[in-house]
Amino acid sequence: MLEVDQLRAGYGAINVLWDLSLKAQAGSLTVVVGPNGAGKTTLLRAIMGLVPVTGGDIRLSGQSIVRQPTWALPEQGLAMIPEGRMIFKDMTVEENLAMGAFPGSRRPRLDSNMERIYALFPRLKERRRQFAGALSGGEAQMLAMGRGLMAEPRVLLIDEPSLGLSPVMTQEIFGIIKSLKKQGVTMLLVEQNTRMALSVADRVYLMRGGKVIFDQAADQVDLAKLHDLYFARDTREEPESSGQPA
Repeated sequence: MLEVDQLRAGYGAINVLWDLSLKAQAGSLTVVVGPNGAGKTTLLRAIMGLVPVTGGDIRLSGQSIVRQPTWALPEQGLAMIPEGRMIFKDMTVEENLAMGAFPGSRRPRLDSNMERIYALFPRLKERRRQFAGALSGGEAQMLAMGRGLMAEPRVLLIDEPSLGLSPVMTQEIFGIIKSLKKQGVTMLLVEQNTRMALSVADRVYLMRGGKVIFDQAADQVDLAKLHDLYFARDTREEPESSGQPA
């Protein structure tokens, strides 16, 4: 569904991603973990065309999207829920959700998609007339996720959904992610909470220094050994990468 092949990307003269490759299979939840500065957010921004790509390729359903402008990608089925929510605080909840229906082909289904989002996030329905700036952190994350889903994405990129949330709200947000997974939504999730990430993932990639240093099916991952790699601790028996999924 989504393939990143030997990707190089960065900011001006500063390269961040080094020949990075990964795949998100259709209907699966692929998780990318790694310490701060590993390049996780840069990866998602590069996929969305927000960071210049200097090498390699990004393919959606086999078609390269490297030279596609960011605003054209939602129409092709790619949407991103950014780190830090980035909601429109001076607009109502409902107006924020309507902004997610930017692709022209989605606008005729705005009302039905709005009801679908309200069914998934009942709290948003209760606050639909309120300004988004009055929401709590957890509610703002729900709104950001709802806005992304309004575009009817085939692939949904989610960047650090638990950032700044309480443990209780983190559990609720990940419960929603599990629900989306059951509905067959293809997701590429960046997350620092490795335990929560593993609880929902089908496949796990570990990034460090702008590279993928480990990838494995989630149900085969040894969390302690993953943490050794995560924190760059010396370990005699490092988990072996099984290579790219078929």
